[in-house]
Amino acid sequence: MPDPAAPTILVFDSGLGGLTVLRAVRAARPDASYVYIADDAAFPYGNLGEGELTARVRHVIGTALAQYAPDLVVLACNTASTLTLADLRAHFRVPFVGTVPAIKPACAQSRSKCVAVLGTQATVSREYTRTLIRQFAAGCHVILVGSSRLAHFAEAELAGAAVADADIAAEIAPCFVDRDGQRTDIVVLACTHYPLLLPRLRGLAPWPVDWLDPAPAIARRVVDLIGGPKGAVGPPTRVAFTSGRRPAPALAAALTDYGAGGFEPASA
Repeated sequence: MPDPAAPTILVFDSGLGGLTVLRAVRAARPDASYVYIADDAAFPYGNLGEGELTARVRHVIGTALAQYAPDLVVLACNTASTLTLADLRAHFRVPFVGTVPAIKPACAQSRSKCVAVLGTQATVSREYTRTLIRQFAAGCHVILVGSSRLAHFAEAELAGAAVADADIAAEIAPCFVDRDGQRTDIVVLACTHYPLLLPRLRGLAPWPVDWLDPAPAIARRVVDLIGGPKGAVGPPTRVAFTSGRRPAPALAAALTDYGAGGFEPASA
């Protein structure tokens, strides 16, 4: 039986990339109850205008808050976080933890002072991202790389479809810059889908780099806000798709590796 005193945490993404964040948060608070909402009816968010995206996320989150009454919401999407976090916090009282490009820690950790930020085209073009660079990248060369295909590749791989090495390599190639011996040594994964491809990214990189996954930092922030685990392991994650679909067997099996235990349509 779930502990009635344990928190309910809602994890939200446009698709399945937020599963990488869910896994880290579940490890930090295994006693909590989890709901994962994939707004796949509107995937990918990069195709939406800023006003349309803000309204869409506010609507889906508002509906989920009414349905699940979570104690905290993790917005496990860089594109949505860089645009809608302030709006969500203004409209709803529940605490939000966002996902933004990890430019500050990357520049602090880089030895070569050459860092790439690999995200969706929408994320790397946001003024929010450029503000982070102005604030935290002093003395560090930052390469912004927008991919229109990697998130789709990650979803396909998770569902059991093969993606060619050449296709993935072409998307990450602009991250690798050698400026008179000053080589990229850290790639910021500024889309939560991309850690799903991490073994492929490491294998296809032209030289070794650190791939900075935001999930551990997000999990630490969740614990900062609601504290550490206080009881037994909680129930499996409830997964809801705004399209109303139920995952095919291959995808359903893959989702169990992330703690999923039931599927339902989201009310959106």
